[in-house]
Amino acid sequence: MSFPPPAKFFVNRGIVASRADIDHLLRPLLKQTVTYRYFRGHDVVSHGTGWVERIVQDQPDVSSYFTPLSICVNIDSFEHLEFETRPDQFIVYSLVQGDEKVVLEFAPGTTREEGSPGAPQQLEFDTSGFVQMQLQGLADRDAGGQAAAAEDGSTAGGGTGTAGSSSSDGPSQDAPDTG
Repeated sequence: MSFPPPAKFFVNRGIVASRADIDHLLRPLLKQTVTYRYFRGHDVVSHGTGWVERIVQDQPDVSSYFTPLSICVNIDSFEHLEFETRPDQFIVYSLVQGDEKVVLEFAPGTTREEGSPGAPQQLEFDTSGFVQMQLQGLADRDAGGQAAAAEDGSTAGGGTGTAGSSSSDGPSQDAPDTG
């Protein structure tokens, strides 16, 4: 009587070829900021920090891509996954295809040290070149119409404004206090 081989198990490190296992190992990176380094042989070709937008498998029309704005990992783009746990308990993932690999590391919001390309760095959103605009909804338009009516001296009930209210001809001027 033959028994099927037991499922493999890994503790803090391993080389994983099963697509389901790779998916389960990478799942914690979904919607996280990671650093990535792309190696061809032993040479670093590119590196950066990006946001893991998608992890897919069994979708041959979806490519794997690594950019600072979005990362998509198609598990079927790689032969296997190598992983190991760092001393700070974060995991380093290496997605391997032939002599090329992409190394992913969770970026826990640390700052980049001088002279260390690819060190973890939290993405920052620079808003200095943007102007904030606020669009008014239906409720805001109704409130705005009442505010405009109050400025010209009328009220929502059709009455007139009180003394000292502003007119639409110019800035309000309060009468001097004589008493």
